[in-house]
Amino acid sequence: MEIVYVYTRKRSEFGRPCSFSDLPAKVTVDIPPEPSLASGFVLRNPVNSSVQHTSDMSEHEVNTERAEVESRGVNHVEGGWPKDINPQELEQTIRYRKKVEKDENYINTIVHLGTLMEHCIRQNNAIDIYEDYFGEEEMLEMEDEPPSAKTISIIRELLANSHLSLTSCYPKRDPNVTKRTATHLSWHPDTYKKLAVAYSSLEFQQNASDMSLDSYVWDLENSNKPELVLKPSSPLVCLEYNPKDSHVLLGGCYNGQMAYWDTRKGVLPVEVSTVEVSHRDPVYGAIWLQSKMGTECFSASTDGQVLWWDVRKLSEPTETLVLDITRKGLLENALGAVTLEFEPTMPTKFMVGTEQGVVIACNRKAKTPPEKITSTYSGHHGPVYALARNPFYPKIFLTVGDWTARIWSEETKESSIMWTKYHLSYLTDGCWSTVRPAVFFTTRSDGTLDIWDFLFKQKDPSLSLKVCDEPLSSLRLQDNGCVVGCGSKLGTVTLLEISSRLCTLQRNEKTLVNAMFERETKREKILEARHREMRLKERAKSDGQGTEAEESLEESPQELLERVRREFFQVIEAERARAK
Repeated sequence: MEIVYVYTRKRSEFGRPCSFSDLPAKVTVDIPPEPSLASGFVLRNPVNSSVQHTSDMSEHEVNTERAEVESRGVNHVEGGWPKDINPQELEQTIRYRKKVEKDENYINTIVHLGTLMEHCIRQNNAIDIYEDYFGEEEMLEMEDEPPSAKTISIIRELLANSHLSLTSCYPKRDPNVTKRTATHLSWHPDTYKKLAVAYSSLEFQQNASDMSLDSYVWDLENSNKPELVLKPSSPLVCLEYNPKDSHVLLGGCYNGQMAYWDTRKGVLPVEVSTVEVSHRDPVYGAIWLQSKMGTECFSASTDGQVLWWDVRKLSEPTETLVLDITRKGLLENALGAVTLEFEPTMPTKFMVGTEQGVVIACNRKAKTPPEKITSTYSGHHGPVYALARNPFYPKIFLTVGDWTARIWSEETKESSIMWTKYHLSYLTDGCWSTVRPAVFFTTRSDGTLDIWDFLFKQKDPSLSLKVCDEPLSSLRLQDNGCVVGCGSKLGTVTLLEISSRLCTLQRNEKTLVNAMFERETKREKILEARHREMRLKERAKSDGQGTEAEESLEESPQELLERVRREFFQVIEAERARAK
């Protein structure tokens, strides 16, 4: 390959510009000849020399082939049996085991191995080779680290060019021309390398005839293409892994049907509920229940119903609850459910967030359907898009709706105990940290992820990160608390790894958080009692009985404020004394 460089430039663009003018000739130096120096003159041949000061350059071209990775499964079966023994026959295997156990060589081998194993166990008990000697120093370094988050890696599908390319951000985008919203995320229960994503368009009457119905399971180690394509009869709004069997997924469809998949049996659902017994609106929440067989689940929809199912028989629901807070059981009075919450440690209780901004607490084991609705919490001006109990304090729960996120206690029905400021953009989802009781996450419609640590600061999030330009629609945190997935309106799923400070339990954090929850709950109870007194006073006045009520309930707003402030500082001083 011949390499030629040609440089072209005007003379006027480099060097000092020349300035010429007409002047008469003049003699500046006149050296007269000196005959005495002629004898020292030596003739020499002319010599030409050149110097090059630039470095040598060369150009190389390399074409690399793309490495394509494909997942392959291996099926391990029981082996090691003689040919005349059928491993499936229990009697034959038991008989053969008894025969082997009587063998003298077998007994000698077990005795020999037992001695070696005993030595290893004693060694492990004597020395902990994984002991952390400098944990306190690492803790101090971690406290000084500012909150941060970073994208892990990025793969973007470019269908227009019919190939995949790596880019500098980390989306897993819906691989269809017509982009749909990533409405729900679910992490694989056994490994953090797989993510199930439900895709559907929730815009009213915006479903095009050529829009795909598929949802996908992504393998994060090979996300050039989905590991598994789920093909439902209607787009999936929610999708959940079974915590007891990682091969089984539960899906709630846009048309109200329920379906479940076994990844070992292909892309089509194993069973789908019939339209007649299913929900009448999209299924916004579907959660697996704690059961012996791991086959029971329940679902909620904006049609105002909560239905219980057994996936072995989806022909009809096993139980039905109408979300009528008047407790008359009328479907026309029911509130539409947009989010569902279930805590396995409280197997009979569950909560529902509604379109009207009301959170309904329910008890499945109540005797009659009206008694199943135990209480309600009203605090949002719009739909409750997220509802989650604190994993460390189940009586404390988080709600996300309109422009705020609120923290509630089950003991205070009339108002939340803590809340965020009103944001300029709508909040779309939220969840608690699985490892820190004081940390929770929220997503916004301007594409921002907020991470709150209310032990660090209460008025503003500890970290705000602009994830993408389109609205974020869904949020899911891994069980280890270090990686969070955010789904967007255009089907992009961005995975972020948060800093160790935000996913490592801090010193005395549980004690401080518990004290804060108790203090704020007590404060709200005092205010609720005062509001009840004021309402009673107003009612007594309207009934003509204001004189006696004023004598017993008279307390000015200034006195109330002073009393609450005094009790608040008493709690603070008690906590300081306990800390010392």
